[in-house]
Amino acid sequence: MNYWLFKSEPSCFSIDDLRARNKQISCWDGVRNYQVRNMLRDEIKIGDKAFFYHSSCTPPGVAGIVEVVKNGYPDHTAWDLQSDHFDPGSTPENPRWYMVDVKLVKKFPHFVSLDEIRRQSHLKKMLILRKGNRLSITPVTKEEWQVITEMGK
Repeated sequence: MNYWLFKSEPSCFSIDDLRARNKQISCWDGVRNYQVRNMLRDEIKIGDKAFFYHSSCTPPGVAGIVEVVKNGYPDHTAWDLQSDHFDPGSTPENPRWYMVDVKLVKKFPHFVSLDEIRRQSHLKKMLILRKGNRLSITPVTKEEWQVITEMGK
């Protein structure tokens, strides 16, 4: 099992939106970065766990935990003319973008802000803290996972 951090803007899709979904499961769609696409297609697997991270908000931070319940498959929103994620270069025959399905494991009782993460010496190497990092999904080490999970209690 691997650990990840999945970013989402809560104004678009929040942990509460996931909680409101049928069976608390949703596809993680709309990724339009090739490096992250490759992770979704090739590396992120059923059973992997991820932090649900609220980005582009005040404050940003980890809201809870999700589990991957479906391996990577073509992101159909790329073919939907009405979708904000439409990409004319992606087709069902030659998909450019991928997504996974996630299920809510839990919303943290304590939202773990980015500032709190920055103050933890054990988390100084987290990719989310790396200057210039704009990836919407990043790997998380087991130690980082344990520290943030404890902080969220």
